[in-house]
Amino acid sequence: MTREQQIAISILQYVGGKENITRVAHCMTRVRVSLRDPGKANMDALTQIEGVMGVIEDETLQIVVGPGVVNKVAAALCELAGLELGEVIEDGMEDIAERTKAEVKARQQTPLKRLLRKIGSIFIPLIPGLVASGIINGIANFAKNAGVDPQTTWLQLLLLIGGGIFASLGVLVGYNTAKEFGGTPVLGAIAGILVFNPALADIKLFGEALTPGRGGLFAVLLAAWLMAAVEKRVRSFVPNTVDIIVTPLVTVLIVCLFTLIAVQPLAGWLSLAITSGLKAVLDIGGVVAGAVLAGTFLPLVMVGLHHGLTPIHMELIQKLGSTPLLPVLAMAGAGQVGAAMAVYVKTKNKRLRNIIKGALPVGFLGIGEPLLYGVTLPLGRPFVTACLGAAVGGAFQAVMKTAALGIGVSGLSLIPLIADAKYMTYFIGLVISYAFGFLFTYWFGFKEEMAENI
Repeated sequence: MTREQQIAISILQYVGGKENITRVAHCMTRVRVSLRDPGKANMDALTQIEGVMGVIEDETLQIVVGPGVVNKVAAALCELAGLELGEVIEDGMEDIAERTKAEVKARQQTPLKRLLRKIGSIFIPLIPGLVASGIINGIANFAKNAGVDPQTTWLQLLLLIGGGIFASLGVLVGYNTAKEFGGTPVLGAIAGILVFNPALADIKLFGEALTPGRGGLFAVLLAAWLMAAVEKRVRSFVPNTVDIIVTPLVTVLIVCLFTLIAVQPLAGWLSLAITSGLKAVLDIGGVVAGAVLAGTFLPLVMVGLHHGLTPIHMELIQKLGSTPLLPVLAMAGAGQVGAAMAVYVKTKNKRLRNIIKGALPVGFLGIGEPLLYGVTLPLGRPFVTACLGAAVGGAFQAVMKTAALGIGVSGLSLIPLIADAKYMTYFIGLVISYAFGFLFTYWFGFKEEMAENI
């Protein structure tokens, strides 16, 4: 029996058995389990499973096991529960789950938090593609900066492969947005096609030429959300016999025309305000802005809201050619790596040392959730000192005006994507965050008695 199968068996035992599971899914580091009755889950026992780095109670139960491992654990859990990955069981017990979910939402979530979670759900499925494409682009740009002829066939192929997802990102985002808000996904994809369609430049509306891409992903998000909302409204009064024809036809016509007239201009102003505002904050705020942004990013990761920033990064890349925000925020993970190393040096707790040894390699590569949920957050004070270490590195990156050409990765993995060949500058910022996260934690962030809580 593999280690991942053992983890899955333990999870099944402590969530109330397979009869209590309605759905199993996963992201990059977390197994996400939907339960009929969340009250049957033994949270303390789940946290103590060997290989589990943390447990988060939300709309779904999220069990942090780390990258690579998560795919195998989710597959093993599905096999044990008799489910396909992502399949939902419907057997008359949904009312309990739905009632409990509503109670959790009412108790734990604000409208802003729910919105950011929706945005996260739209972009999380795209992250593997963004990571792969971003790194390919980074390697190609690194080669160009090193003097390789841009007309070289292999370099052209790398740029073609790496740029594919970014060329069609509006379609993917529109598809996922409509799906997330309960609409027909392909209608959301149509919204994405419309917003970025080059043919818009050949059309004049009210005497002015339309602008392809105006409003960027903000326009796509709004238009695809409208697709879902209008579709539901139209379907409510269209007879079933003609629904398949009338509902999508009316929805697409209404929303597409409204998008060109109102949504794109509105989203364009929103995009300009956010991108210009953030650039001004980093340019003018300098040290202070960088420190505040990097030092407060881990709490966003802690509650899973950091994916809500993805459209902002993408807009910065579209408008400015790079995102100066990502290298600053990436220092949060580096500060946590430094804090974890300090804990490793100071503690004699065998279990804690094993967790750190397993989580540090992916922490260096920019995946910080195993360290967050397995080490710094449960210990308490090291979480604060990690944020302080991140703030120092973030201040450095802001002053040096480091920016990234793509998103989806951080840590050492982000180096190939750094703009203007500032690879060493970014790396120095990482080392600064490692060092100060380590020093702050070593000096006053950890005492051995804290390890008793792990």
